[in-house]
Amino acid sequence: MWLKPEEVLLKNALKLWATVKSNDYFILQRRRGYGEGSGGLAGLLVGTLDAVLDSTSKVAPFRILHQTPDSQVYWIIACGASEEEITQHWEWLQQNIMRTLSVFDSSDDITSFVQGKIRGLIAEEGKVSLVQEEDPEKFREALLRFESWFSLPAKEKLVTYYSCSYWRGRVPCQGWLYLSTNFLCFYSYLLGNEVKLVISWVEISRLEKTSSVLLTESIRVCSGGEDHCFSMFLHLQQTFLLMEQLADYAVRRLIDKETFPSDHILTDPLQITKRGLETHARNEAFRAFFRLPREENLLEVYESFLWVPFSHFNTLGKICVSENYLCFASQDGSKCHLIIAMREILSVEKPDRSSRALTVCMRGKRALRFSEVRDFERLAGTIRRQCGNTASPQHSASSQMLLECGEDEEGLMVGQKDSSKTVSTEALMNVFHPQDAENLDPKMLKEKMKEQSWQIHFAEYGRGTSMFCTKKTRDLIVRGVPESLRGELWMLFSGAVNDMATHPGHYSELVEASLGTSSLATDEIERDLHRSLPDHPAFQSDTGISALRRVLTAYAYRNPKIGYCQAMNILASMLLLYAKEEEAFWLLVAVCERMLPDYFNRRIIGALVDQAVFEDLIREHLSQLTEHMTDLTFLSSVSLSWFLTLFISVLPIESAVNVVDCFFFDGIKAILQLGLATLDYNMEALLCCNDDTEAVTILSRFF
Repeated sequence: MWLKPEEVLLKNALKLWATVKSNDYFILQRRRGYGEGSGGLAGLLVGTLDAVLDSTSKVAPFRILHQTPDSQVYWIIACGASEEEITQHWEWLQQNIMRTLSVFDSSDDITSFVQGKIRGLIAEEGKVSLVQEEDPEKFREALLRFESWFSLPAKEKLVTYYSCSYWRGRVPCQGWLYLSTNFLCFYSYLLGNEVKLVISWVEISRLEKTSSVLLTESIRVCSGGEDHCFSMFLHLQQTFLLMEQLADYAVRRLIDKETFPSDHILTDPLQITKRGLETHARNEAFRAFFRLPREENLLEVYESFLWVPFSHFNTLGKICVSENYLCFASQDGSKCHLIIAMREILSVEKPDRSSRALTVCMRGKRALRFSEVRDFERLAGTIRRQCGNTASPQHSASSQMLLECGEDEEGLMVGQKDSSKTVSTEALMNVFHPQDAENLDPKMLKEKMKEQSWQIHFAEYGRGTSMFCTKKTRDLIVRGVPESLRGELWMLFSGAVNDMATHPGHYSELVEASLGTSSLATDEIERDLHRSLPDHPAFQSDTGISALRRVLTAYAYRNPKIGYCQAMNILASMLLLYAKEEEAFWLLVAVCERMLPDYFNRRIIGALVDQAVFEDLIREHLSQLTEHMTDLTFLSSVSLSWFLTLFISVLPIESAVNVVDCFFFDGIKAILQLGLATLDYNMEALLCCNDDTEAVTILSRFF
């Protein structure tokens, strides 16, 4: 069967394998002790070793490795239980891969292409064999053993089970690992020696993949100050991801079940299944990478080449299709990615059978050409079908045009009531200027240069939701975003533009519904309104204060689980300076519900988790500081406000807005990096501190 490509450092480690066939890019090997020439001392030792180490899932006797001529790294891409099976894989590679590899100039591109092809084959096989892998009869037998061995509560739900080895000291115990909704269990019975282990997910302090000289890769579980090591999994990465998810959900249920959406399958432990966990993880990763609304689910994935006009070459990557979006990301995700809303697609040209290609035509006379798509006709049909299910493109386009102008936007407000007519249609920075125009000449010149750079970028890479995002885009973000484009780019990179487009009129409805309501949240909002960027002229007037009140109150009405949390007022104030009021609302939604989940609530769990991550990064990258200050928890008294307000509360507004630029493009990674840079810059002063109070004072005064 095809395997997810993994590195093999030594192709003939310990002389366990013998080469049967080879060419410039692939090697077919047979494990000693199997087939022809299986006799001899070496074959006997290897066969015994396999039998002793894993009696339930023996090592496959045949495998195929991939290697480029100028590389010392090998990748295992297939294994087989028989020579016939592995020969079929070898012949497929000869017929379908070898010719294509000759067109690549770089060995990295060859390896990337091979890995992509193999992953595509695995995905296709997975669709067919999913039911076979979860054999109900075998699962029922495993469930009976699980219930009899561990005597857990009757309602405990078994999710999945794996064959593996549990290491007690230097001796491995071969047995079975059972993963349930609340417990990790292991059972082994060998030569009269019974080993039984039960660990609650909420008691696990660390879960990690490790490697050593003895074990190439294993999973280490730390609980109650004791380490437990498991190895020899058939699919270690898959097992580890499931364990991570189960541990995460168990802790989240313990802390606050309300953190799950009401319709979430994970709210009820009895409904959790292996397939459900895998699907949920895949959808979450898809939405997070492309910054899509939480209603979107990954439906289909296709491997493909995309013609990149600004580079004049085809880049290999994956097409990801959801209900309302067609997304593409290059193989490593860094070269380029783009998002196409189905509402923007006009047509799909007749597929080209010779190159297995199709062309997607979009508004603005743009077209994208995808080639070498494995199932191109099916993809074309899916796009046409999904386009038909979305709202009328003409309606979407006309609505978008109306939203671009002030008076017409008021005409879209539901009911034409007075409350909705008060909604601001202009970014506050365009109304209030903190400095005189005479003093802005140098700044205006710099702004014009930034605008020119971005206009050139738009001309090359496109503009709007279907813009190509590349490393060059990130470089422009770091240099600074012009004020005239800031609101537009924040909306684009945060994904808020998609939320607003799919919920037309929703903000106006919330403003009307929340007008005049009274609650604990509205009382807190009123108390904090005049504390939000009080030095800026925009929030010294009723215009800015009223807009801020409407945004915060509408959000509290939309999401009563969060309501209002301190720091939201500071963030919303910054958003209102550069974005229209409705856009500022959707930006706040994107931050609170997608980019910084669990940050803005009573317990600020998300922020505290990232504080712990920040402390780990300090130990890893600023070891001098950790040696001088053994307890880093004092930092939270200072750094917590950095994270909650994205440094807006401590930096001058001219600098803080650049941090927000980077945050909307890179997410929390930008805040973590800036926090580390701040400590590194103050390292010398911090190392001279005698106590925590002195260190906190230095950091507080720094900005």
